Amino acid sequence: MRIGIIGAGNIGGNLTRRLTALGHQVTVANSRSPETLGALTEETGATAAEAAHAADGAELVIVTVPLKNVPDLPEGFLEGAVPGAVVIDTNNYYPQQRDGRIDAIEDGLPESRWVSARIGHPVVKAFNGTYAQDLLDRPTAPGTPHRHALPVAGDDQAAKQVVRDLIDALGFDTVDTGTLDDSWRQQPGTPVYGSRGDAEEIRRLLDEARPERPAEFRA
Repeated sequence: MRIGIIGAGNIGGNLTRRLTALGHQVTVANSRSPETLGALTEETGATAAEAAHAADGAELVIVTVPLKNVPDLPEGFLEGAVPGAVVIDTNNYYPQQRDGRIDAIEDGLPESRWVSARIGHPVVKAFNGTYAQDLLDRPTAPGTPHRHALPVAGDDQAAKQVVRDLIDALGFDTVDTGTLDDSWRQQPGTPVYGSRGDAEEIRRLLDEARPERPAEFRA
């Protein structure tokens, strides 16, 4: 696939490494300039671009910037993507640690529902509770006993299946969390957040989730 990645931090950088290694055509952007991504593009063969153009021609776009920076993404940055492009949101709300108060999320709106509204496009929530290094260190073949599984949430079943298939190719099982309205079950402070469990364990942890946001993840 042609994939655009907006955000070149730990998750964005390691997804660039893994996805290019799988043969995908990856364009990556950060908040500075393409020139600052020289080491990553030289390592991976990815193409660096301005954030306004990272999604141009992309069939799948990964938004992996700090949540507080989502409203600052370039206006119309998804307009150059192919019609029906799938957008993955990897973000988390850290009000005390990074993002400050976002009233709608404090009032109970799931984080990825907020992101979807800000960028004007449906999203699939994935990779948000994943340790970045695990993307490099923990992939295994399908059918491996106790294969590491990742939760995935989204409203569009077809888009969600694209993401689940991609994650399987990356070396991980997936568990369907439900719609974006259910995606609070994989937000920070929930039992599944940061888990390295297999699919059975991830399902159990999702069932244990409660909607009350822990104090450390409230403003």
